[in-house]
Amino acid sequence: MRVTNAPASRQRRKKMVHAAKGFRMRRSKLYRYAKDALDHGRQYAYRDRRARKRRFRQFWQTRINAATRDAGLTYSRFMEGLKAANVNLDRKVLADIAARDPAAFNELIKTAQDGLKSKAN
Repeated sequence: MRVTNAPASRQRRKKMVHAAKGFRMRRSKLYRYAKDALDHGRQYAYRDRRARKRRFRQFWQTRINAATRDAGLTYSRFMEGLKAANVNLDRKVLADIAARDPAAFNELIKTAQDGLKSKAN
């Protein structure tokens, strides 16, 4: 006699269709299409969780660069100066300071310029 493992198979398929709730048309109703849609969706989710980190870092760099160029300095020279001055702030915090507190960011720019001068000596 052939064993089909019917209860477990049905439960597995039902779980897959239930996970596709909110998808449109046959993707939310039929197992075969729900499975494909979920596989693709999960691939995109995995990829984009990593891409989001890249996009945010790029956004922070753009924001810092815009603020430093107003002071007559480039992003790379600013970061080099901060490193020389042993200022350990990450880009997320620097971008937030640049957007919210220009006076504090100007102090950081002065610190970076002093760090560059000391590095040159």
